[in-house]
Amino acid sequence: MNNLKELTYEHHKNAERQDFVKELMGGISNERYCDFLHNQHPQYNVLENFARLHGLTDVIIAPKIHNDITELEAGLEDYIPTMYPVVEQYLDHLLNIKDDPNKLMAHIYVRHMGDLSGGQMIAKRTPGSGTMYQFDEDVGVIKDRVREKLDDSMAEEAKICFDFATQLFQEMSI
Repeated sequence: MNNLKELTYEHHKNAERQDFVKELMGGISNERYCDFLHNQHPQYNVLENFARLHGLTDVIIAPKIHNDITELEAGLEDYIPTMYPVVEQYLDHLLNIKDDPNKLMAHIYVRHMGDLSGGQMIAKRTPGSGTMYQFDEDVGVIKDRVREKLDDSMAEEAKICFDFATQLFQEMSI
């Protein structure tokens, strides 16, 4: 049985409690959301490229994030994205675990399951088309495929991923 959701519950809740998440869910400006996407894109891109090497890619989001950035930037004059330090730290972490499919799957779980679930609510509150949260298949079917690849041994790495997400939210709140 997979108890990953329960095993990571506190880390997940901590991420959701951050001020930036409230901003994201309460209606966010184009520029702030574009900053968020600029920071998400390299994280998803690297994770998905490493995951692809192990056949773990049930959903690919990085190109959609790029499309959302392009759309939002078209309406922003003199916009220069703010990149946060945690992104580079996360990319370094992914580089260190790139050969471990179970650890990569823990990150897929945290990031992609979040987009498949809470992302549907976020999409309604953010500027632009929100293609990052649009999927070609039924969301339930994709979730089931992801769940099939999970096991409880991934909990510690999933907590690490939640901690990186939380740190980005904290850096964006400053």
